[in-house]
Amino acid sequence: MLTIHAHPDDEATKGGGSVARYAATGVGTVLVCCTGGESGSILNLALNRPEVEARLPQVRREELAAATTHLGYHRVWMRGYRDSNMPASGEAGTFTAAPLKETVRALVRLIRKERPHVVVTYPDNQRGYPHPDHLRVHDASVPAYEAAGDPSFHPELGEVWAPQKLYYILWSRARLEAQHEALARLGLQSPFNTERWKRRQSMDHLLTTKIFIGDYWNQTHDAMLAHATQIDPNSAFWFGLPPDVARATYPYDDYVLARCSVPPILPEDDLFAGVVDDDTLSVFE
Repeated sequence: MLTIHAHPDDEATKGGGSVARYAATGVGTVLVCCTGGESGSILNLALNRPEVEARLPQVRREELAAATTHLGYHRVWMRGYRDSNMPASGEAGTFTAAPLKETVRALVRLIRKERPHVVVTYPDNQRGYPHPDHLRVHDASVPAYEAAGDPSFHPELGEVWAPQKLYYILWSRARLEAQHEALARLGLQSPFNTERWKRRQSMDHLLTTKIFIGDYWNQTHDAMLAHATQIDPNSAFWFGLPPDVARATYPYDDYVLARCSVPPILPEDDLFAGVVDDDTLSVFE
């Protein structure tokens, strides 16, 4: 299972529970992180200090190392681009300034090296948070997924490998509404009761796959807390619910099955449903 993310912290907040679940069962899990998140603001007021800001690139790498350990990632590949900022700065060395073909080739090389059966990336519709780096992840991931198994595409990038499934990770409206309703039941102020969240376009009609992650809530929680500069432990958005309530409120990660070379049976509750292990010709249970 190979996931492609834009910045450190995305791997924890977008599908982190799924990675923890599959890693715990022995599935190989690999992260491609495209930028170092250098342009991110320090969102935790307790850490918003000059000495932290001065070494933010290194701090964010340390946070990523801690978070991926909590989630059980076996390997992390840093693509080495700088955060493009929002809106994109256009500066040389940033992710969105790099030629798209260059990024596609780099992802093809990693896919052929790691030989994943399942690849997870972002959807094309990101109106809720249209960060340029997130959009570029999508734009590079889809052609890389398709080209990795094409013998005519840059054979020098490694032996061809065709992953069997490509997923888009989504934050569903059902998730946000469940959190909002749980906060309301407890008489707590909800950060989701705002015009921004009310206007957010629902993509729930596209969802194909719901992964139960309730047994891996602790790992996901700890991974998010590891990104201490980006995720305030006092944030009502992330941690407004008591832990026992949060664990049970919406214990799922939601996905759209975007590409598939094996017969899909939808809806799914397993990213590996139908996947064939090419070494044994058996089907993952």
